[in-house]
Amino acid sequence: MGVSIALEGVRHVFAGPPPVTALADVSLEVGEGRFVALIGPSGAGKSTVLRMLAGLLRPTAGAVRIAGEDVAGRTGHAAFMPQGSLLLPWRRVRDNATLGAEVSGQSRRDAYAHAAPLFDRFGLAGFEASWPSQLSGGMRQRLALLRTFLTPKPVLLLDEPLGALDAITRRSMQAWLQDVWQADGRTVLLVTHDVEEALILADSICVLSPRPGRIVERIDVDLPRPRTSRETTTPAFVALKARVLAALESSGRD
Repeated sequence: MGVSIALEGVRHVFAGPPPVTALADVSLEVGEGRFVALIGPSGAGKSTVLRMLAGLLRPTAGAVRIAGEDVAGRTGHAAFMPQGSLLLPWRRVRDNATLGAEVSGQSRRDAYAHAAPLFDRFGLAGFEASWPSQLSGGMRQRLALLRTFLTPKPVLLLDEPLGALDAITRRSMQAWLQDVWQADGRTVLLVTHDVEEALILADSICVLSPRPGRIVERIDVDLPRPRTSRETTTPAFVALKARVLAALESSGRD
């Protein structure tokens, strides 16, 4: 398995006044086709990592690579879903879904053809001609995810993709996202504040310290798939959750 994502000694300082060091000496490798979650307190630099990989930020120091290529300050190497759905209200569901593909160079006709069979899998069949305002919150999130999945890039960067949903919808979306990713097989880097969500979705979890963010522990999630909310009370799941929480608490004390 090759390395899909690599951060090497990454440091980032936001200019002040006063200057703020968001990340300090972060190194991370994610293998091809793996699902890795970043978890840590607010301000730990999780979203900053995604923005660097998306080419929207240059690190102050260190290297940021996708498939071995330096992507610092260079967009177009990953599909990025920022916080919130950020749908365009003047584009219908179908046109929002294909936006990333069109920006990546696909013709509208080819983008439509690629999208058509996926609306059913993403729970949006029959709503292709609707406006975003006509969708439920969960459907808008699925549409934003579909747009990300339709962007033809080998890496998906997801920043709290389910964070705005109620608890019941969020659990169903976790199972749904896991199924979609297993069928898709691309590399995913997920930011979440929800420990159970990270354990349900990810192959491994990287715990970041409070600012300046450092990876204090990487925990492999060796639980069989598919995982559902029913597994959250099993001894193995509870033990892993306790380990993640202990890492978070320890980093906060340090």
